[in-house]
Amino acid sequence: MGVLGVSTAIDPKVIPRARRLRRNMTEGERKLWAELSQFRRWYGIHIRKQAPIGYYVVDFVIHEHRLVMEVDGEHHFTPEGQRRDRERDEWLAGEGYTVLRFNTGELSDNFSGCIEEILGVLGLMDGRRRTPTPNPSPQGGGGLG
Repeated sequence: MGVLGVSTAIDPKVIPRARRLRRNMTEGERKLWAELSQFRRWYGIHIRKQAPIGYYVVDFVIHEHRLVMEVDGEHHFTPEGQRRDRERDEWLAGEGYTVLRFNTGELSDNFSGCIEEILGVLGLMDGRRRTPTPNPSPQGGGGLG
């Protein structure tokens, strides 16, 4: 069983492809990952890059929130690319995932807006970054008692 009781088996054939995609991310994917990779520290949210789900490899996923983020380059705007994306999004929706798509132009022209959209879907609309709590916490009183 997957997250939230939803079973999402991974097709073993996509694992080598996912590894290859992780090593060869596009410029847009690298830019978005530079920000998303900090979400664990800032918000306690774990994000995976180039992650297999079923027989697909998604650019970024937060399994806990059932959220997929895709970076679309030129090939996504061809009729065939749009058809494949539609099929993939429908399959992912059937597995309980929400898919956010950002094209490379959006990431260049309105990066902060893309991040705000992600934060909004996650319920972190104010966008405030949480900083790590000092260990031990100054308010902790020593932890005994």
